[in-house]
Amino acid sequence: MLKLHHLNNSRSQKILWLLEELELTYELVKYQRHPETLMGPPELKALHPLGKSPVLEVDGQLLSESGAICDYILDRFGNGRLAPDPSGPDQLRFVENLYFAVSAGMNPIMIKVYCQAFNLTGSPMDLAADSELQTALEYIERQLGKGPWLLGDLFTVADIQMSFIPELARTLGTIDRYPALNAWLLRLYERPAFLSSIERGGTYQFSITT
Repeated sequence: MLKLHHLNNSRSQKILWLLEELELTYELVKYQRHPETLMGPPELKALHPLGKSPVLEVDGQLLSESGAICDYILDRFGNGRLAPDPSGPDQLRFVENLYFAVSAGMNPIMIKVYCQAFNLTGSPMDLAADSELQTALEYIERQLGKGPWLLGDLFTVADIQMSFIPELARTLGTIDRYPALNAWLLRLYERPAFLSSIERGGTYQFSITT
């Protein structure tokens, strides 16, 4: 039995969405951020040493880190869905996108968030992070010129994971200069599985439609 420990307004929404896309049966345990600090509750720390969400519980065993959770779910339950043929020409770009979405693509966003928190907006570090963030957004924009999704006509879990970058970037400034990216987000938000994930998980403040 799958159980998703889900924190509101976090990357956990992407795992919830993935579960809905695959139409899997799962239990959802919801946690709420502190209204002032926006930190996760102590119950998450009691659940897992990292105190983060998402956490996927599988028959009593716990798995943290959204990238690892995506890999596990696709390997065990995907049956070829939401991924390209592993021996085909799109596999390398798929893997690159999947890991860029949780590593290099997120780094400038986290740096900018910390710069805001410590009154370093406009500092050399903040400006360098802004440049890297624009590079990340341009990287996504360029990939959307060959079809509706990152891999052209094939929708994959990489689209789900990658969407977190422009969602957070929008909270730090405009993303209007990237028309293909904005149109892609709107297509993502029209997917029935996205809508059902919002219905189950609750309001998701980073979506431009909820």
